[in-house]
Amino acid sequence: MRRLTRPKSYYTASAPAVEDRAELETSVDCEVCVVGGGLAGLSASLHLRESGYDVVLLEEHRIAWGASGRSGGQAIYGIAGDYLELERLIGPGDARVVWDVSIEGLALMKDLVRRYRIDCDWADGYLLTAIKERHARELRTEIEALQTKLGYSSARYVPHEELGSLLGTKRYVAGLYDSNSGHFHPLNYTLGLAAAAEHSGVRIFEGTRALGFRETGTVAGAVRVRTPRGEVRTRHLVLCGNVYLRKTAPSIASKIMAIGSHIVATEPLGKERARSLIANNAAVCDMNRVLDYFRCSADYRLLFGGRVGSAPGSSEATQATRKRMLRVFPQLADVRIEYGWGGQVDVTLNRAPHFGRLASNIYFLQGFSGQGIALTGIAGKLIALAIAGTAERFDVFARIPHRDFPGGRALRKPILALAMLYYKLRDLL
Repeated sequence: MRRLTRPKSYYTASAPAVEDRAELETSVDCEVCVVGGGLAGLSASLHLRESGYDVVLLEEHRIAWGASGRSGGQAIYGIAGDYLELERLIGPGDARVVWDVSIEGLALMKDLVRRYRIDCDWADGYLLTAIKERHARELRTEIEALQTKLGYSSARYVPHEELGSLLGTKRYVAGLYDSNSGHFHPLNYTLGLAAAAEHSGVRIFEGTRALGFRETGTVAGAVRVRTPRGEVRTRHLVLCGNVYLRKTAPSIASKIMAIGSHIVATEPLGKERARSLIANNAAVCDMNRVLDYFRCSADYRLLFGGRVGSAPGSSEATQATRKRMLRVFPQLADVRIEYGWGGQVDVTLNRAPHFGRLASNIYFLQGFSGQGIALTGIAGKLIALAIAGTAERFDVFARIPHRDFPGGRALRKPILALAMLYYKLRDLL
């Protein structure tokens, strides 16, 4: 069996050792085949198995190899896209369903942590920070809508004076604090979900790429999924590979674009110095389009990330991210960076999630647009419910319209570079 690895990161270094799982080397039968061993795929698998389905999960690399094991670890209310735009696209009633599902996603995460005793350093609290007065006005409008229109009472406005007591930086002028959102160790959480799924009876195969699939027309093996050394015959197929599906499902690949993000982790700062940066231990994200996000780990490191022009995971990206960190916290100029890593986030044109079906028994989840930590888990549960016959809420998401990214694959990188430049200029103005 070939040796499987994960990208080097602070998360990998601080996670418990887990043995490789076997590659699929034969033909197997199941009721549901799930492709993708991240948060969405594992949640779908776990909830399907809890409902009595025989489930096989295929992961090309190792469990949590992609964004689920490398992210900033911020679990946030709502979706990445604008709520008013969502109302325009699908109507106020359906937009409210999407909102309610996102809040249920946060509750589901906390319940799974408790139920399966997942040691993932969960911490309550999230700060969305305004860099300029225009941002502050937008925050006041958003909080009013959250509280009056959506009945979301855990978010409140943080004026400049209070924000100065919470963050050790002069960069921000105001904030939104949400006590219901939070942060955690994403790799440990995802590994905990995998252990729970496997314990419940899900068969997980690592090092096994789903090369393609075809419908057969028969009931027992309605879909056949081809792998390098085997095959899965299944009644239902669930695709949760996001940007890594590539040619496995080309018909939906044009709806998302991969955007790189990079994170650095400092040396341990000690509790006192860490709390001088973020007094209430919240996760923090600013309001720029090309944004910064940061938080403290359980061992008092600062984890700081954002989008970079260099290749995510490169030494150049680490240096660029360190410069951005020092723009926020210049007092950390003497601190070593011990880890730097990156990865890809799948983004849709309207930044709304893209869920749907390729056939009556073939489902997909993608397009979380950088805000999928909580939404991926509840999305997996929605697919499990849909397969069991309760599809109303899944179908609301499936009604969100999505357009192809322009230019095809050949022009995506130049278009992305131009878009990044445009948004950087907007952030500066």
